[in-house]
Amino acid sequence: MKILFVVCGEGLGHTSRCLHLGHYLQHRGHTIHFAGYGKSYDFIRQQGCTDLHRAHREVHLEGENGFFSLKKTLWSSKWLIPDTVRSGLNVRRLIRDHHFDCVVCDTMYGGVLAARLEKTPVVFITNQNHFNGLNGTTNPVWMSLNFLIRRYIRFSDQVIVPDYPAPDSVSEYNIVIPKGEEKRYTFTGPFYELDPAQYTSARETIFTSFGGEPYKLPMYLMLKEIADRRKDLFFDVFYTGAVLPDSSDNFVSHGYVPDLYEHLARAKIAIVHGGLTTLHEAMLFEKPVLVIMDPDHPEQQNNAKKIVDMGAKKLLRQ
Repeated sequence: MKILFVVCGEGLGHTSRCLHLGHYLQHRGHTIHFAGYGKSYDFIRQQGCTDLHRAHREVHLEGENGFFSLKKTLWSSKWLIPDTVRSGLNVRRLIRDHHFDCVVCDTMYGGVLAARLEKTPVVFITNQNHFNGLNGTTNPVWMSLNFLIRRYIRFSDQVIVPDYPAPDSVSEYNIVIPKGEEKRYTFTGPFYELDPAQYTSARETIFTSFGGEPYKLPMYLMLKEIADRRKDLFFDVFYTGAVLPDSSDNFVSHGYVPDLYEHLARAKIAIVHGGLTTLHEAMLFEKPVLVIMDPDHPEQQNNAKKIVDMGAKKLLRQ
């Protein structure tokens, strides 16, 4: 089969998991193309993928002072409908030009409608179709999103949740399967074929990744101040923003690295923001995790709550 992956570029979790799944299918004889934008496009290109296309950005995540801002995101995404239409038209052109047998959309909505119009099978990947705060708190914006998203996803032929089945679903509080649609949702587990034993395991560093969005930079600068005071600790820090914090003898800044797992394997603890892919990887390597919970990011809040409820991790609330 000839398959097109259309990948959301808001953070690299979507990109990382699609690359794993794409490579898995490629090794089994399928032809794989990717479409991405921003850092997603750059990351896929750095992985050596040649069948790569530009996707059109749909949503614009924004924040300030290190944290996500719903207000800023809504304002930056005010052209969401026309941007989604442009995204769909772009995917429709790719389908016509390359004659794909299937389209896989990871949290990209325009491609779903484009595939439908072209009568091409379409799969939607998501770990969130339900927006709510801790303990189910909600607001009119999230209620509207929940109504629209779950109905829009019905245009897809199948929905894949890249998480473990219940009761071990890290994204449990972010997923609601509508009654009668149970067969359309499949919990596959994380998208990687990975043996941690192939990496040298140690308890040496503090692995830190808060995400690569520009508004996260103050978090890294704060961490650098801590490192300057705690010379007994070694921080291995990952940030894909344009400006990296300066490295020092015990604080090493990384942008893109060929194999992130080499660094994670050497960590004695991982300080992370609570994204699903990062949590899965930390648990796979059996690393203690400190989750710095973004107070306005419902998905990461709920992921953090779930792993605490499972007894797997500890949570630090800002």
